[in-house]
Amino acid sequence: MQSTQDIKVERPAHVPAELVVDFDVYDPPGGHEDLHAAWHRLQGGPAFVWAPYHGGYWIPTRAQDIDYIQRNHDPFSMRDVTMPANTRPTRGLPLEADPPEHGPFRAVLNPWFAPKRISAFKSFTEEFAVQLIEGLQRRGECEFMSEFALLLPIAIFMKLTNLPMADRLKLLRYAQMSTRGTASERGEAFHLMMEYLGPVIADRRKNPGDDVLSAVVHAKIDGRPVNDSDMMSMLLILLFGGLDTVASTLGFIAAFLARSPEHRRQLLARSEQLDHAVEELMRRFAPSATARTMTRDFEYKGLHFKTGEKIYVSPILAGMDETRYPNAMAIDFDRKDVQHQSFGAGPHRCPGALLAKLEIKVFLQQWLKRIPEFSIKPGEKVVYGTGQVNCVERLQLSWPT
Repeated sequence: MQSTQDIKVERPAHVPAELVVDFDVYDPPGGHEDLHAAWHRLQGGPAFVWAPYHGGYWIPTRAQDIDYIQRNHDPFSMRDVTMPANTRPTRGLPLEADPPEHGPFRAVLNPWFAPKRISAFKSFTEEFAVQLIEGLQRRGECEFMSEFALLLPIAIFMKLTNLPMADRLKLLRYAQMSTRGTASERGEAFHLMMEYLGPVIADRRKNPGDDVLSAVVHAKIDGRPVNDSDMMSMLLILLFGGLDTVASTLGFIAAFLARSPEHRRQLLARSEQLDHAVEELMRRFAPSATARTMTRDFEYKGLHFKTGEKIYVSPILAGMDETRYPNAMAIDFDRKDVQHQSFGAGPHRCPGALLAKLEIKVFLQQWLKRIPEFSIKPGEKVVYGTGQVNCVERLQLSWPT
C-alpha cells in the first residue's frame, strides 16, 4: 500500500503529548517484514495511544478496553468504520449501523450463517479442499496464497451467493482494493462493486433463488421492502466482508505451521482438540480491524475523547495482550482460555464466524493429512500486506514428495 507519511495532522490539545506514536495502522513500520512484531511493539507502551495519520485516531492496545469499545456503540459508534472519515460513496449495512437500527438488517443475514446452514457446506468444503491439496501434493511446492488460501474461501462464498465462479478473481480484487488500498482506491472499489451488482440485483428480482443475495434483494426491514440504497449497502458489505478475511487468516496459520513442526505434530496427534486449536490460532492471528466514531464527548480512564474522533479497534492487539493471555505471543493448544475478539464482540460480532472456523478446520484436517511436513521454501521470505485487513501476500511452501 502507498505510504501516508505526508498527511499527518497536528496533535489536538486534549491529547497528552506522551501518548502520540508514529504509527500508521494501514502501513505499520516494519509490517511488511514482520507484521505481528510491528503491532506488538505498541503493547510496550500505554493502554491508549494516538496517531496523527488519516485525520488522527486513538488506538486501544489492551484486550479489556478493546472489548469494552466493541460492546458499547454509545459512544463508540460503528457509523463509519474507515479512516479518514467519510471516504466511501455509501455505508455498509448492517456493519455501519448501531442498535436499534442494526437489528432488522442483521436479522436478514443471520439465518444464512446459522449452524444448520453452515453444516450443509461441510461436504463441499472438504471435497474442494481435497481437490486443491491433491493437485498440489505431488509437485512438492506451491505459492500457498494464490494456489490454496484464496481459492478455498472464494469457492465457498460464490456457492453461498450463487455467483458465477468465473467472477471470483475480479471480485477478490475489488475486495482487496477496499481493505488494503488508498482512500481513492477504496472509493473506486465501491463503485466497481456497485456496477457489478446492478445486473445481479435485476436478475435476483426476476429470478429469486435459495441464496443470501436473493434474501437481501427481497428483504423486508420493519415490515417494508428494503429500499434500493440500503439493499446496495447490505450487498456491498456482504461481498467485501466475505471475500478476503478467511484467506488472510489461512495465510497466517500456514506460515506459522511451516515454521513449527511441533505444532503440526500436536494437531495430527490430537484431532479431537482441533476446534480448540482453531480458536487459539484465531486469537493470535486476527486479520481485520475497524474504526469507531465518537458520538459524544466521553471520559474513559482519565482520557478525554471528543465527538467525531476516531478509535481504531484492532483485535490483533487484544490477542497479543499479556495482561489478558499469559505468554500471549506463543501458540499454546493447551491454553485453557481461548475466548478471543477476532470476530468482534457484542451486536456486531461477525455473522460469518462459524463459516470461517469451518474453513480453517477443514484446511488443518485435510492439508496435514496429506502434507504433514512442509516449510518455507529455502531462499524465500513471507511477504505481508497491511491495511484494514492484514494478510500474507506471498507464501512459498515446499515439502518432500
